[in-house]
Amino acid sequence: MKLGLTQLIDSRLLPLVEGSRAFYAKRAAGRGPDSWEELRAVRADLVAATPSQPPAVEELVSVDGRSVPLRIHLPVGRTATGVLLEIHGGGFYLGSAASSDIRNRELADALGVAITSVDYRLAPEHPWPAAPEDCETAALWLADKASSRFGVTRLGILGFSAGATLAVTTLLRLRDRGISAFDAAVLQFGTYDLSAHTPAGRLIADEYFLDAYAGATSDRTHPDLSPIYADLRGLPPVLIVVGELDILLQDNLAMAARLSAAGVEVDLRLYPDSPHGFTAHPTPMARAAVDDINAWLNGYVGSSSNDAAKDAAPTPSTRHDPRPAGPDARNLLLSER
Repeated sequence: MKLGLTQLIDSRLLPLVEGSRAFYAKRAAGRGPDSWEELRAVRADLVAATPSQPPAVEELVSVDGRSVPLRIHLPVGRTATGVLLEIHGGGFYLGSAASSDIRNRELADALGVAITSVDYRLAPEHPWPAAPEDCETAALWLADKASSRFGVTRLGILGFSAGATLAVTTLLRLRDRGISAFDAAVLQFGTYDLSAHTPAGRLIADEYFLDAYAGATSDRTHPDLSPIYADLRGLPPVLIVVGELDILLQDNLAMAARLSAAGVEVDLRLYPDSPHGFTAHPTPMARAAVDDINAWLNGYVGSSSNDAAKDAAPTPSTRHDPRPAGPDARNLLLSER
C-alpha cells in the first residue's frame, strides 16, 4: 500500500484545484488572536450570525445537574432518520452554535436528520475542562432522549476544527461511561496534540489558543485535553477531512493512524491545495468535501441508514463495544471565518 500524499488524494478532485486557488489568491490570510486583548477586540468586531430559515429552536438541556444550551434544527417536511450532535469551531475561544445555523439547516434538509448544536463555554473565561463537560452533557442528553424526543436511535457527531477535538473527547468520555450510543463521527481538521510534544504539535506551539484553553493545567498530554494521547479503542467509525495545506495536516494524519491502530474504522479524506477551515469557504473543493461528508453521513444517520440500503452504503456497527481492548500557523484560527 502506497501512503504518499499523492496517493491519498482522489484524482477526481484535481480539476477543482484551479478554482480554489483563484479564491485564495484574492483572500487575505487570517490569523488568530495573540493575546487576551486581541481576542476581546476580535469578539467585539464579530458580526451577528445570519439566522437560518426556518430558525433553530433554542433549548436548555440538563443531565446529572449540569445544563447546556442547544440549537436544534429539524428537517423540513419529513421525519428525521437520525440526529447529529454538531460542535462548532473557533479555537475553543471563538464561535457559537448560532454561527453554524446556515450550514446545519442545509445539512438537516439534505440528509433528513435533526441537528443539535451545542453552545459550549469558551476559553479563557472557562478553560478546560469546561468545554468537554458541556459537550459531554449534550451527548448524554441525546443518548437518553433521542428516541423519545426525535423518534430515532441513530446518532452521529460532527466537529469542525476545535469542535473535532471536542468530538473525540466527547466520544471518549461516553466510552469510559460504558455508553456506545453514537454510530459515526465526522472530524474536520481537528487539533489533537495541545502539548507541543509531538512534531505535529510543535508546529502550533506558540498559538495563544493553547494557553487560553489549557488554562492552569500542568499536563497538557492529558487525553481529555490532547486526545492524540488517549486510548482510542471502542470508538465508532470516523471520517477525517483535512486539507493538504492545513497546518494541522500532520496532526490529522497521526490521529488517523492512531485510530486505525486502535481498531477503529477510519476513512481519511485529503483535499488538495486546501488550507485550514476550507470546508466553510466558497470554493469548488469545499463543495466537493461537503458532498463527501453528506454522502458518508447518509450511510449512518441519513436515509441510506435504513436496512434496505445498508448493502450499498458504508456499514456501521449497530452498537460497538466501547470498552478498551507547511503553512504559517498564524493563519490557523481566523481561516475558519
